[in-house]
Amino acid sequence: MPRSFNYAVFVVMAFFFACFFLMPIWSTLEVAFLGVKGQFTLDYLAGIFRSPMYREGLANAFIIGVWTTLGCLLLSLPLAVLYHRFEYPGKNVLNGLMLLPMILPPFVGAVGVRAMLGQAGAFNSLLIKLGLMDPSHPKDWLGEGQMVGVIIMTTLHLFPILYLNVTASLSNLDPALDEAAANLGCPPWRRFWRITLPLIMPGVFAGGTIVFIWAFTELGVPLVFDYTRVTSVQIYNSLRDLSDNPQPYALVVVVMLATVLIYLVSKYLFGRSHVLGGGRNVVAREPVRLGPVWAWGVTALFGGIILIAMVPHIGVVLLSLSKGWYQSVFPEGLTLQHYRDALSHEMTLNAVSNSLKYASLATLLDVVLGLGIAYVNVRSRLPARHLLDVMAMLPLAVPGIVLAFGYLAMAREGAPFHWLMLGEDPVLLMVIAYSVRRLPYVVRSATAGLQQVSPDLEDAAQNLGAPPWRALLRVTLPLITPNLIAGGLLAFAFAMLEVADSMVLAQQAGHYPITKAIYLLLHSLGNGPYLSAALGVWAMIFLGVTLLGAALVLGKKLGALFRA
Repeated sequence: MPRSFNYAVFVVMAFFFACFFLMPIWSTLEVAFLGVKGQFTLDYLAGIFRSPMYREGLANAFIIGVWTTLGCLLLSLPLAVLYHRFEYPGKNVLNGLMLLPMILPPFVGAVGVRAMLGQAGAFNSLLIKLGLMDPSHPKDWLGEGQMVGVIIMTTLHLFPILYLNVTASLSNLDPALDEAAANLGCPPWRRFWRITLPLIMPGVFAGGTIVFIWAFTELGVPLVFDYTRVTSVQIYNSLRDLSDNPQPYALVVVVMLATVLIYLVSKYLFGRSHVLGGGRNVVAREPVRLGPVWAWGVTALFGGIILIAMVPHIGVVLLSLSKGWYQSVFPEGLTLQHYRDALSHEMTLNAVSNSLKYASLATLLDVVLGLGIAYVNVRSRLPARHLLDVMAMLPLAVPGIVLAFGYLAMAREGAPFHWLMLGEDPVLLMVIAYSVRRLPYVVRSATAGLQQVSPDLEDAAQNLGAPPWRALLRVTLPLITPNLIAGGLLAFAFAMLEVADSMVLAQQAGHYPITKAIYLLLHSLGNGPYLSAALGVWAMIFLGVTLLGAALVLGKKLGALFRA
């Protein structure tokens, strides 16, 4: 492509990034650091740390983030090593099933957990039937262990992200290093700690950073568990009082600064591991064939963890199929009526329509921007081309609730981007928010496709007289279409089920997307929880098919979509 095209893409992306990534952050900073007379002040920020309530929320969010990351690491690291090094029954099938925990937003899974662990839930009913609990004083498992429940739910949802990253890192290692150490008498455990782990640390860091930031700012699960003593819920609840109150903006700034600081410290401590070398895997490691007992043991381990991770999904499915599930071990009869009602209910019909509109427009924008960014980054020699990739990936490292609050700040009355509200309709804000948050998936997917297609094909087309744009459209684009479809489907699916932007930006019933409808139905009377579960199952099926298709196209490169 001509150099002018590369510069045009760079300018367009820089403008888009400045307006819809930096500006939301700046709008929040402006309110948090400017006093009533327009002077710079730290009073609002100091007020956050003077408030016992806010300090407790930040401490709890940090605890959730740390324990979730550790839990994901404890689950994913051993499983990734076992998958990489050994042969066992059902290996490929189990590896595909590892994606299943990601097919349901964790706050929807919390709906199923409530049905099983609530005071009138299945677990208490079982204990009462066995005579192990007083029916007049059922234990409130969720009320007494809200933080533990949030950590467990978030861990079970996010550990596949770390598993994908570690598996991809292991596949890129040169086995000659490990073999050389073995020939010198180094035992397996010592080889793992001294050679393998340091070399895969960038992958561990990449996945762990996403997991921590995601857990640190998780909004949906604490809301479903009614756990209000955490920063994300405190920010969400503050939406009722934004007119003249700068404290919520200051709280958002604290969260943003905390995530940036943690990211930079982790990057300094672990992100430089690549200097140890190791290169890429040029000779595939031959998996070790285990004996029957050990092989089936590994299969059982994978299957057991997958089954545990699917417990929330099972709870949602059972709730969606039940005629009633109150103070009983199992649902009181099964029905498919809730699935029909979920797609005919006034709120859900409107919510599905809104989500389709928001997600479709956002995905279209992502595909156009993502293809341009990937092409310039892979094919051009533009000096600042790698900056485009950094721009596109930064939204993964910034909490969703921070960006959502920033969009709200930049579009408030009197702000420069107030016109984005189109009166009271947040469609433009929602499309932009979804697009910015999901652009990394399209960029990474398109980049992977372009790296697999030799530029010699385009050169040959141009030598035969085809102009550069025609060579791109007729030669390169068809070859990377599967990657664009995979990235676009992921962007679309995750946009359809976005939580933070949906909960914060959609304030009127006529503009609610699916996730907000699920949350409101869960707390409504009558058959609301059952409709909420049925809508969650529809979402689970949709996202499951999408992830399966993306995994078939991208293979081990799927993990790169979740790296900051």
